Order: sequence, then structure tokens, then C-alpha cells
Amino acid sequence: MALSVLFLGGTGIISSACVARAQAVGHEVTVVNRGATSARPVPDGVEVLHADVRDPAALRGALGGRSFDVVADFVAFLPQHVEDDVALLAGRTGHYVLISSASAYRTPPGRLPVVESTPLRNPYWQYSRDKIACEDALVRAYRDTGFPGTVVRPSHTYDRTLVPTHGGWTDVDRMRRGLPVLVHGDGTSLWTLTHHADFARAFVGLLGHPDAVGEAFHITSDEAMAWDRVYEALGAAAGVPAPRLVHVPSEVVAEHDPETGASLLGDKAHSMVFDNSKVKRLVPGWEATTPFHVGAREVVAWYDADPARRRVDAGWDALSDRLTRR
Repeated sequence: MALSVLFLGGTGIISSACVARAQAVGHEVTVVNRGATSARPVPDGVEVLHADVRDPAALRGALGGRSFDVVADFVAFLPQHVEDDVALLAGRTGHYVLISSASAYRTPPGRLPVVESTPLRNPYWQYSRDKIACEDALVRAYRDTGFPGTVVRPSHTYDRTLVPTHGGWTDVDRMRRGLPVLVHGDGTSLWTLTHHADFARAFVGLLGHPDAVGEAFHITSDEAMAWDRVYEALGAAAGVPAPRLVHVPSEVVAEHDPETGASLLGDKAHSMVFDNSKVKRLVPGWEATTPFHVGAREVVAWYDADPARRRVDAGWDALSDRLTRR
């Protein structure tokens, strides 16, 4: 059944694939963003409304009196954002989907694989605590007024524009220069990387599903790789089958780079493996089909296609030099 779907955001790594997938399956898609240029343009045929999503008055003006079968917010990062959405959209949508984060789950995890009932607690990363507060705001709205909310928790989702390591393209550049590459921890913790097109197929399958209302789901690949394997797959894609990997404790990285350290200690330093049974029950036949060694080739090819994309982060380059010589 074709649905009218409103995406708040729509040109990010995850949301761009969801917009394209929703249009491909026949939904009537509208996107609200500020009209900034993007490496991920909105597909032809998708309606674009220009407004600052986080300005309630501007968003209300852009939408007018319209209603939608589904509204998905990809850019809610604080509970106030969710509360504003609820105030604006109550009675105007049959299904509201909040994009949260799998980093909201208890960190470090008490057991694996992670399931949707795993407690939410992250004492290390403010981003994750804010996402938990967003979820709390939506749960209150559902419990108090029946607002038809669903939480979706992506994990580390990438597209061709994202090298999914802390150093990004700088790490690949260092591999090609024969320099040591900083890998947090001992390289053996397990990590889950999900291609955005795989995520989108499951996500769009949830839209408008009555059994999704009031529930939370994560959507990830079933492939869990040691971090060393992630770097080796990128190296192989870049023509460096045996990159020089140097392991540095995450706590040491955090001492030298607190911002990176927060996302390490609050997320990537810990093994994360997910049980996707819940979303598979509602979206029959779905599974992630892009292994990372295939995705890595796609990423490197995109960067190699344009020299302007291959920018080296001087700060990360210098930090890598310093910490890999310890």
C-alpha cells in the first residue's frame, strides 16, 4: 500500500537511502531540510520543502495543514526536538519513527548478542545519553496520549562516502604511504558495520506497520568483524593487503583526543553484536546482503574517483604518528 511519508532530514548517510527506498517501493515521499548542498541529492520526483527542521515555527509554516501517514525524524538529537515533533504532529500522522542510536544500549554490554530489551545506559558519551532522553520523551508521549511512536536504533551505518574508522580517509592514505595506522584497543573486539541500502530496506518495511507502534527495533548487519579485519578490508580495497596496524589502548587515545575518546569508550571500544530477529519478524525476508569487504571497495572507489575527496586530516595524521611510536 502506498503511503505518504515525510522525512525530517533526508540527505544524510542513512536517511538518503531510506528516501530512495521509500520512493522505489511506491510511497509518496516528502523531505524537509534546509536546502544545503549534499553529496547525496534528493531523487527526482521527491517533494522537497525548505525549512529548518529544528525551528518549530518554520516547520509548521512549511507543512501548513498537511498530514502524513508516516513521519520519520532523522535529526532529533535532544528530547526537546521530540517534544516539538509530538506537539506539531499529534493527530497529523498515523506513525512517527524516531531515529535513535544503538550506542544507547548498556555500555559496555553485559551480554551478547544485544537485543531490543537490553537496558539503555551509556555513562561515557553525551550523544548517547541525549538519544536515550529522546527515546524517553517519545515513550512518555505514547504512554500518556497514545502518540504512535516507534524507535529505530541504527548501529554503525555507512555509505560510499564514509570510511568507517576514526581516521576516515586519513587511515587509508596512511596505508598507501606505508605508515602505521592507529587501531584502538587490541583489534580483536567485534564490530558491526551496516551498509545504508541494507538498513533502508528493513526501515521502509517498518513504515506504517501497526505492530511497530510502541516498539523499538535495531537494524544492523548480521556480520560482526574484529576491528583488525575492518582495517584489513579497507587496505585490500586500497591495494594494501597487509597494512601496518598498531594497537593503542582506547584510554590512551582518549587522553590525547577527548572527543574521539568519548565515542571510543562510549561505543566502539566494546564488542557489539546484534540479534535482528525482531525486525525480521515484521519485515519477512529481510537480511543485510552487503558484506563489508564489498562495501569497502565501494568506499575506496568513491574516494579515488575525485582527488578533492581524498583530504588528509592533519590533526589525526599527527596523532597517529605520535601514538603509533609509543
